[in-house]
Amino acid sequence: MFPEKFLWGVAQSGFQFEMGDKLRRNIDTNTDWWHWVRDKTNIEKGLVSGDLPEEGINNYELYEKDHEIARKLGLNAYRIGIEWSRIFPWPTTFIDVDYSYNESYNLIEDVKITKDTLEELDEIANKREVAYYRSVINSLRSKGFKVIVNLNHFTLPYWLHDPIEARERALTNKRKGWVNPRTVIEFAKYAAYIAYKFGDIVDMWSTFNEPMVVVELGYLAPYSGFPPGVLNPEAAKLAILHMINAHALAYRQIKKFDTEKADKDSKEPAEVGIIYNNIGVAYPKDPNDSKDVKAAENDNFFHSGLFFEAIHKGKLNIEFDGETFIDAPYLKGNDWIGVNYYTREVVTYQEPMFPSIPLITFKGVQGYGYACRPGTLSKDDRPVSDIGWELYPEGMYDSIVEAHKYGVPVYVTENGIADSKDILRPYYIASHIKMIEKAFEDGYEVKGYFHWALTDNFEWALGFRMRFGLYEVNLITKERIPREKSVSIFREIVANNGVTKKIEEELLRG
Repeated sequence: MFPEKFLWGVAQSGFQFEMGDKLRRNIDTNTDWWHWVRDKTNIEKGLVSGDLPEEGINNYELYEKDHEIARKLGLNAYRIGIEWSRIFPWPTTFIDVDYSYNESYNLIEDVKITKDTLEELDEIANKREVAYYRSVINSLRSKGFKVIVNLNHFTLPYWLHDPIEARERALTNKRKGWVNPRTVIEFAKYAAYIAYKFGDIVDMWSTFNEPMVVVELGYLAPYSGFPPGVLNPEAAKLAILHMINAHALAYRQIKKFDTEKADKDSKEPAEVGIIYNNIGVAYPKDPNDSKDVKAAENDNFFHSGLFFEAIHKGKLNIEFDGETFIDAPYLKGNDWIGVNYYTREVVTYQEPMFPSIPLITFKGVQGYGYACRPGTLSKDDRPVSDIGWELYPEGMYDSIVEAHKYGVPVYVTENGIADSKDILRPYYIASHIKMIEKAFEDGYEVKGYFHWALTDNFEWALGFRMRFGLYEVNLITKERIPREKSVSIFREIVANNGVTKKIEEELLRG
């Protein structure tokens, strides 16, 4: 069982949940993903589903209903995302700030944002959306939820990233997202402004959700369905460096401008972390083959170690080789780690794919982890979800252990399964939470568990086909319909602060 103050919650993003009102009043056309999912070429090639977010679940108007559902589940925490493109649908680039630049490594050491800067930003911010997000957070707080606010969940304002033009012009355009260092400065401004406007009602912040997904799928996997859909290892390197840089700058700005405690039990006015996936869960196909073992080590370091060494220790692996580090103390700063875990990776060795990224000596093995056929069994005879992801709860334990190496509090900030018929989800929930309990027993404390997700939503390039919700959503009526077995199991676990013997005997034994 977990401690009394353990956080039980659900997680959501903006783009995936917000849109869907009948009158189309709350559509966000100012984000890169809005343009990406309706691009004719992407649809014709099958890179995106053709589903459109404006047909979605309408959490924008129905957030009170969703909060009430979560409250009745017994939850005490809720993770939301703020959409940058809603707050600043127009460019902030003309608001000048001074910054210091490390010319040796093309990194920004500091950005000088003042109260005057914030007032200038306030003049061009969308006040309606600022008020909207305050109402969402206040709704949660009034119901007793601890709130985590995430600043960036894959999407970028269209004025910073035109993914179609970036694809067509092979990243020679200006609006190329995280490849352009200007995005780093604008993110620091955005983070400072959000802390300034919401610091009185928020104490827990995350800069990014799964930053490496943006890099790996956008610049190294052109057929993944993620923008901008190009294969460019040099761009991938730049995007990684710029996101590390952006986290560090945002960390300091949030600390600077959120100076008021929102919750009495908070340690400080702003605890700033990062939400990350696949931490330490790449495994060698053949544990007795030294090359496969090294491939898994390289995968784990490339995926999370490279980022974490920089933001926790100020050590940057500038050559992307796992060996060559520079001291960059200005990159250091992170208060907590959010572990997102769905499944593992199984990899085998391959010769380095890209000379400029020596770490990439790994490739996924079909039939394990993310690389399975939906609705089948994996090569280890484990069930596979609707999205083709293997059920491997042991990876939850390993991910928590790996995250603990960095000496900051750990939360499980996403965990869930695409399972429209609700056959595998009860076992999935119970088995993964049981692994968190095991980690606890072995001395690896976890502060909270956030299920993905409360409701079905828009699953990026896959649209509405993948159903992750504890509650199904009728996309015509927007009715929330409980998936009774999973709702019952999750509610019982929350009420008892852990997996009960009854659930363990019913789902986990035999």
